[in-house]
Amino acid sequence: MSQFASAIAAMQSESKFAKAYSEGAPKSAYWEHALEDAMDLTAKLPPLAAAIYCNLYRDGKVGTIDVDKDWSANFATMLGYDDPEFTELMRLYLTIHSDHEGGNVSAHTCHLVGSALSDPYLSFSAAMCGLAGPLHGLANQEVLVWLEQSMQKLGENYTIDNLKEYVWTTLNSG
Repeated sequence: MSQFASAIAAMQSESKFAKAYSEGAPKSAYWEHALEDAMDLTAKLPPLAAAIYCNLYRDGKVGTIDVDKDWSANFATMLGYDDPEFTELMRLYLTIHSDHEGGNVSAHTCHLVGSALSDPYLSFSAAMCGLAGPLHGLANQEVLVWLEQSMQKLGENYTIDNLKEYVWTTLNSG
């Protein structure tokens, strides 16, 4: 996440909002420049995330975008996956995680930093730092680790009673 947040902050030099603000744009036009930055950033995030992922976990080559595919299919391809089931899983994952109206750490952080008239690049970079915390986005990763540990401990032929005992042991451990 630190690479992602740093790369987003580094792209701030491309901010149309920051440029317009420094040139004295009227307050009534701020939203236009912020919207342009938000749209640019939205387009840049999937290839950026894919490049970081491919550098860390694959061969460093990012798959190409196909204009005939949807967002999730292109993202799966950029990550190096060509499995229709993975693409569908990615579609569901992205849908579930797209609803962030402001009640969590990352959305609140983005709003807070933006309220200081920081441009969308800096606001979103700050939001990604909040997302990295173990009580927010990192919690998803910790669940995956717990599931892997569960499979190692219980094996593939577990019973419902074994699973219940394992879950209660986890919960009772604090």
